[in-house]
Amino acid sequence: MQQQVLLVEDDASLREGLFTSLKQAGIGCRAVSSGQEADACLAAGDFAAVVLDLGLPDIDGVTLLRRWRASGFTLPVVILTARDALDARVRGLDAGADDYVLKPFATQELMARLRAAMRRGQGQASAQLKYGELVLDTQAWQATLGGQPLSLSRRQFTVLAELLRHEGRVLTRDHLETAVYGWNTDIESNAIEVHVHALRRKLPRDVIHTVRGVGYMIASQPA
Repeated sequence: MQQQVLLVEDDASLREGLFTSLKQAGIGCRAVSSGQEADACLAAGDFAAVVLDLGLPDIDGVTLLRRWRASGFTLPVVILTARDALDARVRGLDAGADDYVLKPFATQELMARLRAAMRRGQGQASAQLKYGELVLDTQAWQATLGGQPLSLSRRQFTVLAELLRHEGRVLTRDHLETAVYGWNTDIESNAIEVHVHALRRKLPRDVIHTVRGVGYMIASQPA
C-alpha cells in the first residue's frame, strides 16, 4: 500500500508545489490549508506522517500538535517554520515534533527528513541504500563502492539515491529534477543528463539504464 502523508500548509503556492513533489516521489498526499481540515483528515484517514506548517490561519501549529499528541496520535510530524523562528522550533520539538525544516528550504531536504521520520516511525532506522557493492549513507552523505570511498557531488549523490530508492522503477527526468533542484528552480534542460553521465563514469557498467523517451532506472539487484 502506498504511504500517505498529510500536508498542512496554508500558502497555496507552496502547498501545491509540495503536493506535486510528494506525488512525483511516489508518496501519496492529502493537502489541506487549516488545522480544522487537518483534524478531520486525521480522524478519518490512515497516514504515515504529517508535514505541518506552524503559521496556520485558524490555530497555532504548536497548539495543534500538542492537541494531537495529547489525544494519542503517535505518527511522525515534520514541522515547517521560518528560519529566524528559533522559539517556534524549540516549542515545536517540545510539543512532539520529530523534526523541522527551515523556510525557505530545498525540496530534497524536506523529502529526506520526511523519509527519515517515516523510517523511525516504522522502526527502520537504517539510512543506507545498498546495491551489490555500492552503498550510500543518506545521513552522512557518503558513498562507497567495494568498500572504497566513491567521490560524488551532492547532486550526483541525490540522483543516485533517488534511483536506488525506486529500484526497478523508471524515473522521469522531471522526477529527478524535482528531487535534486526542488520544484521552483530554473535549471538547464540537460542538467540530469549531465549528472547521469558523470555517475556512469564512476559506477560499474549498466548500473543506470536509460529508458528512451521516458527516463532512467536501476534494474533489480545484481546477483
